Amino acid sequence: MTLRWVALAFLLGVAWPAPALAADACPDANADRLDLYRAAPACWPAFQVDDNVDARPLGPLPPAPDVDQALRDLGETLFFDPRLSGSGQIACASCHDPEWGWADGREVPYGHNRQRGRRNTPSVANAAFLQAQFWDGRAATLQDQVLMPIANPEEMHGSPAEAVAAVNAVPGYAGLIRDAFGTATLDPQRLAEALGAYLTTLVTGTTRFDRFYGGEADALSKAEIRGLDLFRTRAGCMNCHHGPLFTDGGFHNLGLHYYGRSNEDLGRYAVTGRAEDVGAFKTPGLRNVTETGPWMHNGKFGKLRGVLAIYNAGGAHPRRKGAQLDDPLFPVTSPLLKPLDLSQDELADLEAFLHSLENRRAPFFRVPELP
Repeated sequence: MTLRWVALAFLLGVAWPAPALAADACPDANADRLDLYRAAPACWPAFQVDDNVDARPLGPLPPAPDVDQALRDLGETLFFDPRLSGSGQIACASCHDPEWGWADGREVPYGHNRQRGRRNTPSVANAAFLQAQFWDGRAATLQDQVLMPIANPEEMHGSPAEAVAAVNAVPGYAGLIRDAFGTATLDPQRLAEALGAYLTTLVTGTTRFDRFYGGEADALSKAEIRGLDLFRTRAGCMNCHHGPLFTDGGFHNLGLHYYGRSNEDLGRYAVTGRAEDVGAFKTPGLRNVTETGPWMHNGKFGKLRGVLAIYNAGGAHPRRKGAQLDDPLFPVTSPLLKPLDLSQDELADLEAFLHSLENRRAPFFRVPELP
């Protein structure tokens, strides 16, 4: 099965059902709400989404797709090698650092000659399960995605051809390439295959939420369970953040596009040319979200409470001014965003729940030795 079909099957919820539970094993429907959650997912109150949303239940991630070990090892080495860049100083891992949740901890990244990027660096963890890459979804697969930063003059400022020439000039790579492909020469297609294979293996591990979902009733605190309940019901989070990856894989306008201003970003519109996509950006998955700040496509939110506050307010709703009164491209904030009127205690519970989605394996990661 190709990675594209793996991603499609995953997003459609083709597997990984909730643990089986006998019908009479759930507490009485009038029991304490926390006890309903502690029993098992089959006992949880029904989640709430808008009528036009086809949401999938929350759940654990499946294992990473199988990848040839030699191809994965070559991809890992290439991922950390700055010789893929035009300057010989910027690696893929420069912006996708395991110690920062496979992001970089900055508002926006620094690229070639310390140029500031326009968008926040998204984590590449769990990217194998996504149908589209980048904030605007311009790459359909990981193999499409991995070569784009290499060729971007503001990022790695090189070209795939120059990158493979630099790698082929290193004698120590010959064995790795031969093990992966049977011959000792790399080309752009093989470069994309190797990097894509490695990224496929970057799957976040088991979280406390996963343990709770699997029956470990004490894995979450009372505050985290209350946050889980809010997430699934009154807070409306599952309109966009649902399924095992906590994302719908879609694109939505939160009103943070700065349309008509110096820092305007048209988002998905630059890919599709459709007016309804102006200012829309991909819904990020929430696994390890607490480790990958600052947040949003522009990195303008340095605290999770600020992110929750903008959702609590129903998103941003810029008003038309002057010539914008008749502008057919003026962005309209998603109707899925509505004022929630959540209290500060409820926002604290939601934030607590997001911490249950952490898996901190990165500090134990060892960077491969470069040939």
